[in-house]
Amino acid sequence: MTVRKRIKQVRVIPGFHLTLGITIALLSLLVLIPLASVLVYSFRLSPSEFWKLITAKNVLNAFGTSIICAFIAALLNSVFGLILAWVLVKYEFPGKKVLDGLIELPFALPTAVAGITLSKMYSDTGFPGSFFSGIGIDISYTKIGIVIALIFIGIPFTVRAVQPVLEKLDNQYEEAAYILGASRKRAFFKVIFPELFPALLTGFGLALARGIGEYGSVIYISGNSAKDNTQVVSYVIMQKLERMDYSSATAIALVLLIISFVLLFIINIIQIRRSKRISVR
Repeated sequence: MTVRKRIKQVRVIPGFHLTLGITIALLSLLVLIPLASVLVYSFRLSPSEFWKLITAKNVLNAFGTSIICAFIAALLNSVFGLILAWVLVKYEFPGKKVLDGLIELPFALPTAVAGITLSKMYSDTGFPGSFFSGIGIDISYTKIGIVIALIFIGIPFTVRAVQPVLEKLDNQYEEAAYILGASRKRAFFKVIFPELFPALLTGFGLALARGIGEYGSVIYISGNSAKDNTQVVSYVIMQKLERMDYSSATAIALVLLIISFVLLFIINIIQIRRSKRISVR
């Protein structure tokens, strides 16, 4: 018995206190200290100055544009990301591995390059932008362009969140539903979708949080017009930094940080409760 206990206690990486110390040190240097610096710079403003800053018309419009466009893009990513994950898992076809690798291209591609490419493609001189411009729909330098850019950078989050769950999903549940007389639509929404929902919600939350604070891919295609409400909040922060107004920039960044944390917190709570209901069933 003692020999077995000693064998179970052996770890591949020995030294719990050492590894825990390294983990905390890295976490502090990479996450906690930078976040604390945002708080420190923000507190240089008085409460009245802070409130006046974040309730300014251009700041509120920027927050509204970022949140609404990111929400729409995350919803679309949830739909098309689920379809992409389904195709990659359920079907075999030539070029499948290539397509699977291309899903992560937005992660590898510099966001500024993506923004320049998309703004050129969807301008009135590019394709397919010229086609839409011909029927009276402008994409570049509008909120539609922002949504397209956010879809581009957010689609991998949904696909990679749903894909592993689909791979582990037992086909017996689906077959049992068909045997009991369920249609394909009913089998999907009653059997498959509840299993995928927590992962889909995770992908939605990650895409939403990333989209709200995105800068590189939207800075060129948005147009950055205060008049047309196409300024995103990250651009307003950059404006403050260019003017050496670090307190105002960090104050806006603090609000952006709080919004992202609250969204992820709510989505995680929903995901946990949904997972518990599914496990109970």
